[in-house]
Amino acid sequence: MKLARIGAPGAERPVVSGPDGTWRELAPLLDGADLTPATLPTALAATDTDALPEVSGAPERFGPPLAAIGKIVCIGLNYRQHAAETGAEVPGEPIVFLKTPDTVVGPDDEVLIPRASVRTDYEVELAVVIGREARYLPDAASAAACVAGYAVSNDVSEREFQLERGGQWDKGKNCETFNPLGPWLLTADEVPDPQALGLRLWVNGELRQDGGTHDMIFGVHEIVRYLSHFMPLRPGDVINTGTPAGVALGSPDTPYLRPGDVMEVEIDGLGRQRQTLGKA
Repeated sequence: MKLARIGAPGAERPVVSGPDGTWRELAPLLDGADLTPATLPTALAATDTDALPEVSGAPERFGPPLAAIGKIVCIGLNYRQHAAETGAEVPGEPIVFLKTPDTVVGPDDEVLIPRASVRTDYEVELAVVIGREARYLPDAASAAACVAGYAVSNDVSEREFQLERGGQWDKGKNCETFNPLGPWLLTADEVPDPQALGLRLWVNGELRQDGGTHDMIFGVHEIVRYLSHFMPLRPGDVINTGTPAGVALGSPDTPYLRPGDVMEVEIDGLGRQRQTLGKA
């Protein structure tokens, strides 16, 4: 099952797509509410969506698949080849940082280059959406039970802000529009092995990243288990699980993003994004 939100920014409405691929209005099942952490359990429990009204025509703009996200937890240097290209040691434990929920935009919305930026970079990532509270989980199986589903995320980053301006990574990760998400949330039952997904990203038609989740240092379920010992994970929280090799940071010959550039991002089964870069 795919869960999504369509419509103009700030006026999105929830929709669902089942086995037949038809998008249907989800609001009647949610008593007219949006798809939020509070209504996510109801949406996930839906068993008969065929009776819901069909979306008229092709869906207009896709917004982020979830509104009112609680927190975004990110894992850095979580792909072996990405760590190697940046000259970093393979971490012994997950590297954890946070992005604020207001960085989230729709999958095809404009991404803004920050003022004074010279090193804005791209990062295709598998996003994990939590479906039930996770606290001090004992093992991977209990972690898997807490995953609602998966989505495409682009962890846009400004490398000078992140690495050369002192402090922690947050300054380079939380600029406005720096987390395109979607187009939809694919429920966990549709992803039998989250460590067998291909991830790809193009800039201006040139393939820059072409990797797979098999290269993760810490797998999806281990990340969820691990994080639950440091913070409670609640329904609607999002985890960005790291990026494969191919980012501009990893190659002196690869240009950073500039206004007018176009990013295209996809993960197997989770859809495709397309963002044009503008000026903040």
